[in-house]
Amino acid sequence: MMKLATIRTTTGTAAVRVEADAAIEIGALDVGEFLHRPNWKTDAARADGPRHDAANLDYAPLILNPEKIFCVGLNYRSHILEMGREPPEHPTLFAKFARSLVGANDPIELPAGSTEVDWEAELGVVVGSEVRHASPERAAAAIAGYTVVNDVTARDFQYRTLQWLQGKTFERSTPVGPWLVVGGEAPGEISCEVDGDVVQKADTADLVFDPVALIVYISQLITLAPGDLIATGTPGGVGHARKPPRFLTEHTELVTRVEGVGECRNTMVKGS
Repeated sequence: MMKLATIRTTTGTAAVRVEADAAIEIGALDVGEFLHRPNWKTDAARADGPRHDAANLDYAPLILNPEKIFCVGLNYRSHILEMGREPPEHPTLFAKFARSLVGANDPIELPAGSTEVDWEAELGVVVGSEVRHASPERAAAAIAGYTVVNDVTARDFQYRTLQWLQGKTFERSTPVGPWLVVGGEAPGEISCEVDGDVVQKADTADLVFDPVALIVYISQLITLAPGDLIATGTPGGVGHARKPPRFLTEHTELVTRVEGVGECRNTMVKGS
């Protein structure tokens, strides 16, 4: 297993290989740029650039400017049931934009004008090679690795129309990181905590459409490129479905974990 991250430095940003005691620069400004190299896995493993103390890293968004960010709605059976829906025949897709992303420990800005900001813990899939009309085998080979995402959502904006995007891509609202896990075991349990309360917990095996199926489907629509991010959906336990509903407020701490991958730990602040 190898962990790659994008960190902030005194001179900008750098892609690094994260080890137990150090983060070693691998020769790119971010992981997304690095994934465009044809032999990125070998290059990352062999890199021996400047070193940073692993205990004091300032994580930037894993991919600074992804070409595409695809998100999947209603993809955990538990979440489908709590929302009163039927399992979908095809993935429900929507998009985010790069300005919505923040790092694993950055503040999350509460969308101005929203009073119904909700959490959605998600497994993130990062594409490592260009792929179009993928077979399951090619789709699996195109996965660079996994990361942690929280699709923080303004429900009152999301449900203004039948299209969800307007509630999903507010600036500085979506933590991604802390790193990309390459190789190792398949991701396991996913969970979310709000001020210490466990509000979501599920196994990624509960996904209706798994990462391979999602790449097969999305690559029918458009070519997926290195550094593209797919947020695979959230399990049951969102605040909107609770009785009474519960939402995120200023100073709330939001912790998102995926077993075998890592965690994001973010505090909510006022947005503009």
